[in-house]
Amino acid sequence: MTITQTRNPRPMSQTRASRLRQGLRLPALLCLLAAAATLSGPARAGGDGEREALARLAHEIEWLEPLIREAQAQAPGNARIRFRYDWLRADLARIRQGIMDHIEAPRSEPRPIPPLRGDYRR
Repeated sequence: MTITQTRNPRPMSQTRASRLRQGLRLPALLCLLAAAATLSGPARAGGDGEREALARLAHEIEWLEPLIREAQAQAPGNARIRFRYDWLRADLARIRQGIMDHIEAPRSEPRPIPPLRGDYRR
């Protein structure tokens, strides 16, 4: 058997392989996005680091929309099983809104404020 021969008698067509790679692009991106969110740098004092990381995550979710549109445009119209892009968009919007609600929520405990000197006379 030579290098160009394969054991599979029915090799995958070029268009099917291309669709498979394109179909894996979005889930792979979502996995990378989730990994980036969990591994985002060291925590900073007061939760500001968490808020910054969550804001970046919400922004990244917004950037997924063009990729979703591209994937939807390339989806075969006659497929027996179709990917529900509307459900994906709704879930991502719900996730993003939850993140934004957490970021914008008032802190449960007030920040420590250094005491004022109070006496301005000498």
